[in-house]
Order: sequence, then structure tokens, then C-alpha cells
Amino acid sequence: MISIQQISYILAIADTGSISRAAEQCFVTQPTLSMQLKKAEELLGFPVFHRGTSSLELSDFGKALLPVLRQIQGDLSAVDRLRAQFEGTFTERLRIGVIPTVAAYLLLDNFKDWQALLPNTQVFVEELKTEELLEALEQRKVDVAILAGPVETNSLRVIPLFSEEILAYAPEIEGEQLLVEALKDLQPWLLNKGNCLRTQMMHFCAINEEMPNSWNYQGGNMELLMRMVDQQGGYTLIPEYYQPFVNGVDHFKHIRDTNNHFPGRSIIAVSAFRHANWDSMEKIIRSIQLKYNKAHSNELEVLSWK
Repeated sequence: MISIQQISYILAIADTGSISRAAEQCFVTQPTLSMQLKKAEELLGFPVFHRGTSSLELSDFGKALLPVLRQIQGDLSAVDRLRAQFEGTFTERLRIGVIPTVAAYLLLDNFKDWQALLPNTQVFVEELKTEELLEALEQRKVDVAILAGPVETNSLRVIPLFSEEILAYAPEIEGEQLLVEALKDLQPWLLNKGNCLRTQMMHFCAINEEMPNSWNYQGGNMELLMRMVDQQGGYTLIPEYYQPFVNGVDHFKHIRDTNNHFPGRSIIAVSAFRHANWDSMEKIIRSIQLKYNKAHSNELEVLSWK
């Protein structure tokens, strides 16, 4: 069986895509790491990586092996945690990754509650776009990811948190509700590529990404997009639970299509199936589920983030 050190070397190479960068990360020389990788592959009986000209790519065996090695590494961390608890030196650290369009309201609305729930835990929260967040979760750089689903996976635990409606900010249109057709001749103000709300907005509003326009702006800040709507006209979309945090702004409207469906998204938490921090993660998850437990009708159409 390969050693714990060899496991850490393989994971470092997979994460960096380079033996030289992995060696730097592991504080060993490049020849040492290369030798240990070769020995590990001999013990395993299959190559873990294809040797390319510019980078290392996982072999089919390596792709199947990597989740197992990450799980082993996680179990070893649980052993270290248990030892530290018995020694009285343990300080729990919980790393939470959140997509920006959820972080915009979730942190303001919940951070104090989380501190009260976990007074002896160091909580680190990082904003990442969906693809970045899933990669960080895969590489164990975050313990739990909060994002818009759905996510298809057999190797990760997926927990539904809540659903929310997506609203239109469109001051030019009268009334509290509008048909999606009313938006087709208005300028859409979109988030940057990689933000799931951008993709959801384009799907429901049938926006052509290649639509020619002599003036445009794509940003990562929903409030700034709303200010652009105020200045230049048009519309943008925001999540339902972000609305209370926008001071002094009205003109949020419910959108409907011809089938009376309205756009929404499902917010989920994703983590490894077995995790040393599960008790603390569960407290965070339950607190979110209780706070946003509003029921929506069957007309809510959950949009894909892809």
C-alpha cells in the first residue's frame, strides 16, 4: 500500500498540474517527489498520470483513485482532530464557500447567528463562482459549498436549503408583475460570465449572448447593475432574498411566462459524505433551512445554472 506521504504528493500534483509546483507546495525537491510518485505507481500497478509535454493529466485509473485518496486524507484529518481534542489543543476550523449572488444576502443575514451557534469554531467564508467552488470542494479547499443547484454527483453529499424567486428590477415597466415578453426590447444588464444568475437570466429571458449593442457593461456586483439600470434604462434580475438589503429601492417585479411560471433557483449545500466537521456544518445548514423556509407554489420554475 502506498504511504500517507505519497498520497499527499499525488494530491498535490493533481491540484497543481505540475511536479515542480507540487514539490514547492510540499517543501521537497522535484527529484524526491518524482521518485515517490514512481514508487507509488509501481505499488498501485497503474500509472496515476499521463506524462505530457506541458502538464500532467490524470489517467483513467488516476481519476478513479483521486476521490479515494481525498477521502483517506480527510479521515486522517479526523484522527488528528480526535487526538487534539483529547490533548485539549483542538481548535475547529470550518471553511465555507458561497457563490456571490447568495453571499450578497446570506452573510449579512446569518453571520452573527453562525457565531452564536459555533462560538469555539474559526469560520472562514470565501466567495467563489460556481465552477470555482465545485473545484475547491473537490480539492478539499472548502468544507461546505453553498450554491445554486442542481448538481449531479455521486461522490458528494447534496442537501437542499431553500428555493427563492428571481425578481426583475425594471423601473420602466409599470405594475408589480410583468410577462417575460415585456423585457425582450429592453437592455439586459448581466453579471460576469461564471455567475450562475447570469446563465439563469439568459435562459428564462431568452437573451442572445451575441446580441450586438453599442453600449454595455457586465459586472460582478448586483447593486451596481441596478444603478446602471437607473442611469441607462433596461433591467436586471436579482434573487428574492437580496431585495431587503437594497436600501431605498423599489420597482422589483415578479416575472411570469405564458404558462404562468416564474423563475427561481434552488439553493443547496454540498460537502463530502464523510467529514470531520459535519456536526458544525449541520448546525449551519439547519439554521439556513429554518430561516428561509418560505413555501413556493408549483409554478416556480427552477432554472439551471449551466
